[in-house]
Amino acid sequence: MSATPAPDTDAAMVLGMASTAMPFARSAHAEAERWLRILRLHGDAGIALQALGVSEAPLEGNGEHGNGEHARPSQAEDRDVVAAVTESAVRLAGQRGAGTVGTSDVLLAVMDVYGAEFDHVLRVHGTDRAEVLERLGTQMSDGPSAEMS
Repeated sequence: MSATPAPDTDAAMVLGMASTAMPFARSAHAEAERWLRILRLHGDAGIALQALGVSEAPLEGNGEHGNGEHARPSQAEDRDVVAAVTESAVRLAGQRGAGTVGTSDVLLAVMDVYGAEFDHVLRVHGTDRAEVLERLGTQMSDGPSAEMS
């Protein structure tokens, strides 16, 4: 039986920053924006996102759907999204036989947890899921397991 992968230094920083940022997000979209802003600055995920030209600010409008006042979906109100992302990242790292969870695992987990919502955030920042996956040199399963939108 193999040990459960633990976050490396960059992934631990990303998860820690996310845990302080998510309570202030007013929607799943705002959460997805926060994840992207954090991830683009750290580890392999940051290298990949910056290589794709993902910037701090959205390229299109303000990046929100409509007026930006969308509440979280009711099923997500009590959900700890950082825990959900962490669990998904640990699972992904374990599936590839890694001893640690990296920021690329966290980025893939965010894609998994937020689904189409994160795809929208990627688009307004000038890239898409396929480009990110190609840059990371990985694939994902057919669809998100716990989509937020």
